[in-house]
Amino acid sequence: MVVGLTGGIGSGKSTIVKMFSEFENIAIYIADDEAKRLMNTSAKIKTQLIAEFGEQVYVNNELNRSYLASIVFNNKERLTTLNAIVHPVVNEHLQHFIKENNNKDYILYENAILFENGSDSFCDKIITVTAPEDIRISRVINRDSSTIEEVENRIKNQWDETKKTLQSNYLIENLTLTKSKEQVLKIHNSLTKKRS
Repeated sequence: MVVGLTGGIGSGKSTIVKMFSEFENIAIYIADDEAKRLMNTSAKIKTQLIAEFGEQVYVNNELNRSYLASIVFNNKERLTTLNAIVHPVVNEHLQHFIKENNNKDYILYENAILFENGSDSFCDKIITVTAPEDIRISRVINRDSSTIEEVENRIKNQWDETKKTLQSNYLIENLTLTKSKEQVLKIHNSLTKKRS
């Protein structure tokens, strides 16, 4: 069983994933981490990124993240192009990961843009992590030293939280660690059919 975990920027997905990682016999796939890794290791992605964004997209054979971000962050068309190059390779990698871990109780598949890029189609169940927008913005500002405007732009590129929650099986309102942990345990027990 593949359980998608998503949520808007600053909702605290990483914190929730860490809580799930304490359970035995589940496998965790973090799409963003794998995408970053594959952008540096996949010859297919490298060739396409250089063709699309120029030689300077790699410096000393390493992805030039700030250069790429400066091109795609305020340009939806260029972001779509980037996603069209990276996502098929990540999806292929995910399918391989699922096959390798089919003996687990479930696979937790964390993807910030699960709905936006159609990856929800790989999931049997979906968990959405939520938090009020002002909290999300302050979390990202503290984490990345971003400006309010930068964070708001990134939020605009993601689906509205209500739209996500309507298509989810489970919701985690991530406000306090204690409450979030309780919600995570309840969901895990439900997924593994254990009584808490």
